[in-house]
Amino acid sequence: QLQLVESGGGLVQPGGSLRLSCAASGFTLDYYAIGWFRQAPGKEREGVSCISSSSSGGSTYYAGSVKGRFTISRDRAKNTVYLQMNSLKPEDTAVYYCGRTGGPFCRGPSPRFDYWGQGTQVTVSS
Repeated sequence: QLQLVESGGGLVQPGGSLRLSCAASGFTLDYYAIGWFRQAPGKEREGVSCISSSSSGGSTYYAGSVKGRFTISRDRAKNTVYLQMNSLKPEDTAVYYCGRTGGPFCRGPSPRFDYWGQGTQVTVSS
C-alpha cells in the first residue's frame, strides 16, 4: 500500500528550526519528484519546495518566501525526504504536507501531486 507519512512538526519560537520528515512506503521515493506544500487557516495552499528524482539530477526548487531558509533533501537508504526549516517566522505556521508527483521532474516548487500524506502541524510563536 502506497503511503507517505510526515513527522517532525511542533511548536517553535521565531528564529528557531525544525526538520520535517516524509517517509514513504509502498514505492521507491527516489524514482519520483517529491515536494512539500503547506496550508494555513484561511489561506490558499502554497507550494514550498520540491526535489526531482535522483535519476533526473535531483534539482531542488523553493518558493520565494522560504528560499535561503529551507532546504529539501532525500535519504535514499531510508526512503525519506526531509525539509530542514531554519529562521522560522510566524507566517510559516501551517500544516505541512509532502506529496509525490507522477514523474521524476518538479517543474518548479508547486508541482501537481498524485499522493500526499496526512500532514504535520508547524506552529511558530513566542
